Amino acid sequence: MKKEQQYSFLEVKQKIERWCAYRDRCHQEVSQKLRDYGLDGEDTNALLAHLISYQFLDEERYAESFVSGRYKIKKWGRNKIKMHLKRKNIPSRCIDKALATIEEDQYTLHLEDLARRKWNQKKGNAFEKKVKVQRFLVQRGYEHDLIHNVLDELEKANEL
Repeated sequence: MKKEQQYSFLEVKQKIERWCAYRDRCHQEVSQKLRDYGLDGEDTNALLAHLISYQFLDEERYAESFVSGRYKIKKWGRNKIKMHLKRKNIPSRCIDKALATIEEDQYTLHLEDLARRKWNQKKGNAFEKKVKVQRFLVQRGYEHDLIHNVLDELEKANEL
């Protein structure tokens, strides 16, 4: 078994400040990290308050950066992003504010691009392709009504 190293409060404070400065973190991640360092509840709360007051920790900023990264880089839909943020105990108002930063036109273009690329990769008749692409897009977190609209347009375009 690995022997756990004990750190003083100041050492943990410095480590966690550097860790939070490196990338935006949520309260849940920081709390878990502090428990891993062996801090008790009182010290953890004091350190969380310190991190919040010195803006090392900000739930709104975390939610916005999470949405930006997952949407722009990984091409996730709103449903999947929202689910992951809720898992991290981010308040609903922060989630809604962060999701509002997604432009509707860009969102639709991302969805259409993903659907078109997946449609061209799949084999089979139009119905089989539609089912496979729909399953893929739902798994990526896009809304059902938008998926149906895009797939209907794709199906019509490929019939011609």
